[in-house]
Amino acid sequence: MFVYVINKHGEPLMPCSPRKARILLKQQKAKVVKPTPFTIQLIYGSSGYKQPISLGVDTGTKHVGLSAATEKQVLIEGEVQLRTDIQELLATRSQFRRTRRSRTTRYRQPRFLNRTRKVGWLAPSVQNKVDAHIKLVNLIHRILPVTNLTIEVAQFDTQLLKNPTIQGEEYQQGGQMGFWNTREYIFYRDGHTCQWCKGKKKDKILNVHHIESRKTGGNSPDNLLTLCESCHTELHQKGLEHLFQRKSKPLRDASQMTVMRWFIYNGLKNGYPDAQLTYGYKTKHTRISHGLAKEHCIDARCISGHPLAVPTDTTYLWKCVRKNNRQLHKANTLKGGKRKSNKAKRLVKGFQLFDKVCYEGQSCFIFGRRSSGYFDLRLLDGTKIHASASYKKLKKMEYATTLLVEGRRASDSSPTSVKSGYSRPNIDEKENMAHN
Repeated sequence: MFVYVINKHGEPLMPCSPRKARILLKQQKAKVVKPTPFTIQLIYGSSGYKQPISLGVDTGTKHVGLSAATEKQVLIEGEVQLRTDIQELLATRSQFRRTRRSRTTRYRQPRFLNRTRKVGWLAPSVQNKVDAHIKLVNLIHRILPVTNLTIEVAQFDTQLLKNPTIQGEEYQQGGQMGFWNTREYIFYRDGHTCQWCKGKKKDKILNVHHIESRKTGGNSPDNLLTLCESCHTELHQKGLEHLFQRKSKPLRDASQMTVMRWFIYNGLKNGYPDAQLTYGYKTKHTRISHGLAKEHCIDARCISGHPLAVPTDTTYLWKCVRKNNRQLHKANTLKGGKRKSNKAKRLVKGFQLFDKVCYEGQSCFIFGRRSSGYFDLRLLDGTKIHASASYKKLKKMEYATTLLVEGRRASDSSPTSVKSGYSRPNIDEKENMAHN
């Protein structure tokens, strides 16, 4: 485990051992600025001795790998879980807006001039992931004097993934070519026949059914199915939606990665002109040639150019979460047409959602709360610590942020305990910090 050091001007220095950090804190020559990763700031100035550090970033749409290492030693390594709930939240918001328009409300003159999009606009779900990549790289640069930055990007040919033999003009002749809309294409594809009763109910009215929810599955032809109106109504009333499954996996991640790659690279290039690109086939060759396991953080270590660097005994898990819940009411109405309020107090007994707390010597996060003062405690990977822990047994460690972090033992991937000891790092610390 390392303790990360910044000087009094906020510039990062080489990390030190926990023993040396303990001495500096005891002598009041440094102060704690961040509990996780544990970072101290020198009260007295020091230029410090710095080594070349390479940072590798394994980009992704759901998980990101990070690894900063010298030629011999990994200084920080971990995995990041990105948000995947934005699309569903926006779909819910559209549902509420659509419902409001159907209610009897005052007339408002339609406005159309406020619908323009800026150059370089991205869908909110994609923009959040691009911003998260840049935010994470900035975080590492604030605690380590990184000299080299390497980013792995990928480009996917979604048409080739669907049809491996496609070539030439076939790229311009998709499956829906010649059809008026997607609905007409789905009926033609399914032979204008209900795919559940095969026409036995003799219902002439046909509907298009979403196999996955429209919020998450979208309107892709792979997610649509022809059902007669009788079967469609029965399917939803009896909750039999799970009987249908998509024939092929959605290509949303591949499409998003193709769009994100240049936005991530250009965004990092503005702040770090020396940023370099690499590709997945190079990372795969490096990992296999050195006999390393397939993990996001190990891929990032290969991207950094130091695959054989000695890993640390502690890795980190970051998780991106939403800042606020602005939904005023629940989506499902109660009996009598009443909409249940979605409001909740921000602070309950001094604690809020996603606060990092200590419960019986173990650090965890608040993922649920009750007004009576009982909290649902979990780790970032979803492991439940306690379903209803009293606030009297909790001690706040860190305030909630949109980027939660948790230290984990690299050997067994278990979270580090609050009372756990420290190990001495293997790093050249000479002239690391000069003391007055």
